[in-house]
Amino acid sequence: MTGISLKHRLEYYALRGFALLVRALSREQALKLGGRLGIFAGMVLPSRYRLAEENLRRAFPEWSQRKVRAICWANFQHVGICGAELLRLDMMQGNVDGLRQLYDVVGTEHLEQALALKKGVILLTGHVGFWEAGSYIFNAQGYAAAAVTKPLKNRLSDVYITKLRESFGCQIIDSRKGARRILKALQQEKIVGILLDQHISPPGSVPTEFFGRIAYTTTAITNLAMKYQIPILPGFCQRMPDGRYRIKAEPMILLEGEGDEAIAENTQMLTGIIETAVRRDPSQWFWMHKRWRVRKNKSNK
Repeated sequence: MTGISLKHRLEYYALRGFALLVRALSREQALKLGGRLGIFAGMVLPSRYRLAEENLRRAFPEWSQRKVRAICWANFQHVGICGAELLRLDMMQGNVDGLRQLYDVVGTEHLEQALALKKGVILLTGHVGFWEAGSYIFNAQGYAAAAVTKPLKNRLSDVYITKLRESFGCQIIDSRKGARRILKALQQEKIVGILLDQHISPPGSVPTEFFGRIAYTTTAITNLAMKYQIPILPGFCQRMPDGRYRIKAEPMILLEGEGDEAIAENTQMLTGIIETAVRRDPSQWFWMHKRWRVRKNKSNK
């Protein structure tokens, strides 16, 4: 690739070097290393740590400062573990028994019910637990799936990570220009995973309340689901204390109403589902990113 900066090349080489290491280790050793690296990142990136701690403090004002800090460090460790797990994605190809041992999938009856409508399924999820599991667990079980992702700024790293995400046959859709591709994937009756918990500036978003603060949330899911009556299936992958994962597909949702008011109400309802999932284990959400970017708003003070 031409036009790649030296900084991005060095970042890419560091990524590949770390990937070689975690792929050479056992899974237990790799995830332990990833967790330690996550904690190290919190130490060398103080601004990110302060952001995560502040977000946690404001989301859970009833917590003591000691608990906030403990969950914050657990959060950095969790993100590091997810990073190591991501770099080993394709190593599970063809190992159906291994996947069954690592992943406890529940609620497939809800998925089958939604697919029976023959309109595709929007998988409502967020940066909860090991969210990357959605890019392969459904394909590994015989379903056709796609995932909407935001490309990395580093093009070299983005190509590498995309290949990992596609290793089980998942279609990766660029979130910046994905409306038509999302609709086409749904028309092909695929499961399309969309992360709802990232900041999206208006237009294309509405203000919603998330942990008592106002945050802009994309209306892409609500627009599609309302216009074409596409079923929405909330689904989250939570890491368990023993290192395994529990993927839960919840009952499908068919959105009702029309117009801007209905779009805003439905987007708020879906945001509430994300918040409920985060509250199950706050250490497993992406607290170190800038989710709340609405200024001059009393709810954000």
